[in-house]
Amino acid sequence: MTTTKRGRPRSFDREAALRQATLLFWQHGYEGTSVADLTAAMGISPPSLYAAFGDKRTLFNEVVERYGGSFGAFMDRALDQESDPRTGFARMLDEAAVSYTAPDHPAGCLIITAAANYSPQTADVEQDLRARRVANVRAFEERLARARDRGALAEEADVRALAVYFAAVIQGMSQQARDGATTEELRRTAAYAMAAWPEPHA
Repeated sequence: MTTTKRGRPRSFDREAALRQATLLFWQHGYEGTSVADLTAAMGISPPSLYAAFGDKRTLFNEVVERYGGSFGAFMDRALDQESDPRTGFARMLDEAAVSYTAPDHPAGCLIITAAANYSPQTADVEQDLRARRVANVRAFEERLARARDRGALAEEADVRALAVYFAAVIQGMSQQARDGATTEELRRTAAYAMAAWPEPHA
């Protein structure tokens, strides 16, 4: 009778380690986070990090993907779950105010802040995050165009400008959260921002 030799089990919780890496990149950015910082926070050795996650860049890619499906998921969720487009965008901004100031993780948005400082050697990280932000603007524009087509926006609404506007509000709220703005301050900002919504003519 033959037995199958099993691989040696990991001596750490991969999900817990990944969360620690997420928090570290979120707080200090890609450039400001070293492999030594990561292994200390994750409670693993460099060989274990490379075996489980690959190099620092590969780990960061996984962190970004995980962030989009967890901490950053509120954006698509708000826009998808609300049948009224205006309500969806208002909910998205309001939930951004709550998420960006939550006490259990660094302030702001990882996608916005993680590559604020970069060198020529890490310019690809900044470019990848920029591409994600640009994709968000395009997604906003597509949603707004559909809203205009169904009569939820004024016919003359400039959906490109409006998409850029909402992205700018989101990015500004992230920076304000990093600078110490409170949840309630950002929620009021979100409410004021919705005054720009071009209401359809009666």
